Amino acid sequence: MAQAAPDLYAVFGNPIAHSKSPRIHAIFAQQCGHTLRYEKRLAPLDGFAASVQAFIAEGGRGANVTVPFKLEAHALADELAPAARVDGKILGDNTDGAGLVTDIVERAGQAIAGRRVLVLGAGGATRGVLLPLLQQGPQQLLVANRTASTAQQMVAQFQHDFAASIGHTAFAACGLDHIAGQFDLIINATSASLQAQVPTLPENVFATDAMAYDMVYGKDLTPFLAYAQQRGARVRDGLGMLVEQAARAFFIWRQIQPETHAVYAALRSELQSGQ
Repeated sequence: MAQAAPDLYAVFGNPIAHSKSPRIHAIFAQQCGHTLRYEKRLAPLDGFAASVQAFIAEGGRGANVTVPFKLEAHALADELAPAARVDGKILGDNTDGAGLVTDIVERAGQAIAGRRVLVLGAGGATRGVLLPLLQQGPQQLLVANRTASTAQQMVAQFQHDFAASIGHTAFAACGLDHIAGQFDLIINATSASLQAQVPTLPENVFATDAMAYDMVYGKDLTPFLAYAQQRGARVRDGLGMLVEQAARAFFIWRQIQPETHAVYAALRSELQSGQ
């Protein structure tokens, strides 16, 4: 009797060749004794929905979505978590925020509760992490974006939809040129590092013992992290977030929680060696 084909999963993006998601999920599957196939899928910039539907028609069971399709994925979903899985429908969940919080709080040991948090950018990356950050109970959460109105609209929507999660947090938005005060945690959710740029920030924005976090990762410090380190901040890139969000996705798909510390260490070692 022929063996059934392994379950098919993928990551969609453009570009996508650099993605480490297939490597991560292969390690998770090996850990858990599961057999699956995980691919990189380059979706055309004007053809994300069609690419997803073709993947589903091939028998695809689940997918991660990265730049620049996060907001399109949100719009494409029939149901958004938390929700019961319905056969024949697309269930959307965002694992980035949980991955970010886990990496910051558990792996890096940086508390978010009661701290002043600044998030740079107001695109899909920011939208995906705001709720988990708010649920940590920061003293302040400021979203700053080059176009202030975009950040303000996002914050207003969250204030309307998730009022209970905001609690006593001072939750607001502004333009990058109107950031005031010092922050204990500054998260770069813009694409500036991909263009070797640094978002414009006030010189005194980093509080004493502040942490700077860039969602981008690589062998060397990103321009944002190098800038922050020069101003006395502790720095951390987004590799841990990538691993932790992948683990949450794996759990959603396979109902088993993989171990992440060895995977993180292996990927960090590979980055340092130029792999």
